[in-house]
Amino acid sequence: MDARRSRFEAQALPHLDAAYGLALCLTRSSNDAEDIAQEAMLRAWRAFDGFRGADIKPWLLAIVRNCWRTAGARNQRHAHAELPDDDQGAPATEEAGPEELAAQLSQSRRLDEVMALLPVEYREVLILREVQDLSYREIADVAGIPIGTVMSRLARARVLLRERWLARETP
Repeated sequence: MDARRSRFEAQALPHLDAAYGLALCLTRSSNDAEDIAQEAMLRAWRAFDGFRGADIKPWLLAIVRNCWRTAGARNQRHAHAELPDDDQGAPATEEAGPEELAAQLSQSRRLDEVMALLPVEYREVLILREVQDLSYREIADVAGIPIGTVMSRLARARVLLRERWLARETP
């Protein structure tokens, strides 16, 4: 194995889940997210010699976002797809009983449903900040927007998330 490949695997592959997670957030489709994450890794590999940053994660997530745009997702930015009905949403703990696990799964699904209702520009910054743990500067770089826009979108996303969460609580 050559040195370039080893460096790429060591730096980029640990962020494959993050790339898939962002793609899933943007597309709301596991099949499309897999395709976009794969295309992003391929593009990252091709452009790896030009990477000069210290942290590859924001660079890789920017590539994911660009792949999503290239894939024609512009027409579907505000579409709300149904989420798959799987049991992988809730974290399992050894101490949790069946009722607690069911409650965790229910809350996780509900969060996914409420997140799906957010416009993609809000959902994107929320995922990058709260799930991917990127800084405001890194989010600005990934999304190609000013840092002030990141802060305002994040604030608005949190308000919308809270409003929509509470709206689903009351009958």
